Amino acid sequence: MTKLSVNINKIATLRNARGGNTPDILEAARKIQGFGAHGITIHPRPDERHIRYQDARDLKEVVHTEYNIEGNPNRKFMDLVLEVKPTQVTLVPDAVNAITSNAGWDTIRHKDFLKEVIAEFKKNHIRTSIFVDPVDKMVEGAKETGTDRIELYTEDYATGYHKGTKEDAIRPYVAASKIANQLELGINAGHDLSLDNIAYFSQHIEGLLEVSIGHALISESLYMGLENVVQMYLYKLK
Repeated sequence: MTKLSVNINKIATLRNARGGNTPDILEAARKIQGFGAHGITIHPRPDERHIRYQDARDLKEVVHTEYNIEGNPNRKFMDLVLEVKPTQVTLVPDAVNAITSNAGWDTIRHKDFLKEVIAEFKKNHIRTSIFVDPVDKMVEGAKETGTDRIELYTEDYATGYHKGTKEDAIRPYVAASKIANQLELGINAGHDLSLDNIAYFSQHIEGLLEVSIGHALISESLYMGLENVVQMYLYKLK
């Protein structure tokens, strides 16, 4: 079964909008795990507009499933990850002012940089994953960096699915996953996956190990309840 990791950034955004500690992200992480999710994902950014660096430290004592920290590997981020030592670090090439992640790594252009960063994390026994677009050369380049896994950036799939062209939208992801499997790279996926499109994606991507879902899952929970929505994702991922 593909594992479900829930990104709790949006819960932190709601907390920060009012100040104080409501909603409590530590309690949210406990509840989400209790509802059956296989992991918790956070993506701290330099301005700490949602998840704060201290949140990352505090969550270490709460997350007993898989703990995934995403981010652009600047020195401050790397130091945080090396301090917390999560299960997995996912490297994302997002700009400082980006609202959300919007592209995968150019694994050819940035190969030497990624190799150096990944080697440091792996030396500290932290599983690594890097964000990539479903492009054959980028997946092949990822193998050269030494990463354990790739995370397929799924915005284009989600857009195509919404437009009614799901067969065309899934095609490059199927091709990328075949290459990843041949290269013995683990496969994760994330970005704009939702209850509407997750089943079709997971059914067509062989070897899909994990999906990381935040914005859609938290938004859907406003209508249907967090426990119910987590259970619905788990059902669709079977």
